[in-house]
Amino acid sequence: MTLFDIDSRPRDPSVRRLKLVIAYAGTDFRGFAVQPDVRTVQGVLSDALAMVLNVSVEGLRFSCAGRTDAGVHAWGQVVAIDAPADIGLIRIARSVNRLLGPEVVVRFVDEVAPEFDARHSAQRRTYRYTILNRPTPDPFLAAHSWWIAEPLNKNMLSLASDPFVGEHDFSAFCRQGPEGSSNLRKVEVSRWIPDFRDDVLVYEIQANAFCWQMVRSLVGTIVACGTGRLRPGEVMGIMHSKSRLRANQIAPPEGLCLWAVEY
Repeated sequence: MTLFDIDSRPRDPSVRRLKLVIAYAGTDFRGFAVQPDVRTVQGVLSDALAMVLNVSVEGLRFSCAGRTDAGVHAWGQVVAIDAPADIGLIRIARSVNRLLGPEVVVRFVDEVAPEFDARHSAQRRTYRYTILNRPTPDPFLAAHSWWIAEPLNKNMLSLASDPFVGEHDFSAFCRQGPEGSSNLRKVEVSRWIPDFRDDVLVYEIQANAFCWQMVRSLVGTIVACGTGRLRPGEVMGIMHSKSRLRANQIAPPEGLCLWAVEY
């Protein structure tokens, strides 16, 4: 069992498992996972929950749907905790939000089955990546989008996104994980979705799981097709090569958001 897994053994009836849907702006955090001597989302959230639940941080049982990197945001991160049954759900959300909002916000709290695990129970995850495509940057979008001044061909962006749908080995687009780990993932959605602002482009991808830096690597390659540095027909060859050296630049973290997790 790791820091991100909850033990599923039978529980004391005075304790119940809760599912929290969390939103956060990742700009001033060094990622989600706890790290020594740096500010992380899990670090501040664990401190707040421990205070609200009147437990020690070490005694807080905790799992999360995904460990986002430094600078990456979330609208639908999911956290599972064990909490005393006599503390109301609304009270937990309101108390945490008073301590951490608006930087970290509990959007919803629900009671779930004792065996629920935010990571292992997840069926699919959705990420969205935002690009601002115009000659001048926007200070109000700078922390939540990748500014690209060079015009992007939207048709090429769409064509370059199509090959990722299906079950593939995404090793070319992932940083190396633990020895023996698999980069086989099943992508159900890979598309650009409409935005009411003509110069804002939003890429959406949904899969059963993602490997490290996969979405940012895919976006970097897709954008290379949008600028003409790559052709959409080359994307499949890059993927089949399984070579990290073949993938194009990695998109910066600020445009990425963990949008939703489904169970």
